[in-house]
Amino acid sequence: MSPEEAPKHQRRPRYRGTHPRRFEEKYKELNPALHAETVQKVIASGKTPAGAHRPIMVREIIEFLAPQAGDLAVDCTLGYGGHTAEILPLLRPGGRLLGLDADPIELARTTERLRARGFGEDVLGVCHSNFAGLPKVLAGQNIAGADLILADLGCSSMQLDNPARGFSFKSDGPLDLRMNPQRGAPASALLARLDAPRLQAILEANADEPHAGELARAIVAAQRRKPIVTTLHLADLVRAALWQAGHALDRDAVAAVARRVFQALRIEVNDEFSALETFLRFLPHCLEPGGRVAVLTFHSGEDRRVKQAFEAAAAAGQFAPLEHDFLRPSSEEIYANPRASSAKLRVARRRAQIEQETT
Repeated sequence: MSPEEAPKHQRRPRYRGTHPRRFEEKYKELNPALHAETVQKVIASGKTPAGAHRPIMVREIIEFLAPQAGDLAVDCTLGYGGHTAEILPLLRPGGRLLGLDADPIELARTTERLRARGFGEDVLGVCHSNFAGLPKVLAGQNIAGADLILADLGCSSMQLDNPARGFSFKSDGPLDLRMNPQRGAPASALLARLDAPRLQAILEANADEPHAGELARAIVAAQRRKPIVTTLHLADLVRAALWQAGHALDRDAVAAVARRVFQALRIEVNDEFSALETFLRFLPHCLEPGGRVAVLTFHSGEDRRVKQAFEAAAAAGQFAPLEHDFLRPSSEEIYANPRASSAKLRVARRRAQIEQETT
């Protein structure tokens, strides 16, 4: 190859200032294998590295689920694989974990990452499925029930941080909000067909939004003038609607309202409550006698459904009497990872066979 034909060296993209702002510019965080020192600095500052996710309440979950050699475990929301990576070594020898996730993009990345850590198909199986499909997944593999089940509900940091997914208004991006971008319609299409009463109902039911009526009317009116197709457009409309309504809210309070609006639309776009209710209805039958389940929730709508389902299963004799109402992350964990602040952990245990036969 002549000097003229040799490929020219490609310089990495530069950014203004001393720190990258755009998601794509955070190349050191996005490649932790090559830039572990940078990632550790980000974690030490109380932040989550770009494109990563920090598992929440790992110690409490491991203590309750008590994974043992030979157990069959299910992580119904595999995500970044943080919880799974801690559980898998405890299942050896002879145990296995099934990881489910509705997000095909992150499922492929996490599978590759866990395989690179030495977790082969003999110990880790993965399935592209919403957690509502757990009974079908187990039946497809001729599994009567699992010894332990984990579900970490809500949105992951990888989805929130990547503007291309449209889950956050930190940076501008398409107003999408789909867990599986290959299915259904994005949030922008949902807004295009909603009237104000229906949008108000969604904001109230999915996010307990106290300003639902004012926001719904303003958003629908703006949508008629110009289609809302980006995250920053929607966030700006929320701020403007609150200001026009005369609400004296500080910056943090306004941001909290915007987050609730995004949450409500995300839940609607992905039909999350319906999926959760289906999962909870069949959950006791997916556990072996004595099997344990742990569910992490992040807002009242999720937590209310999990609480009611666990209490109903305990009253029906499917679950043993509940040992805890719910558990919270420690103050140390919240300080190190602020995204843990809203988490609640609810746990339950299926009654042992001998108890079922004598009740």
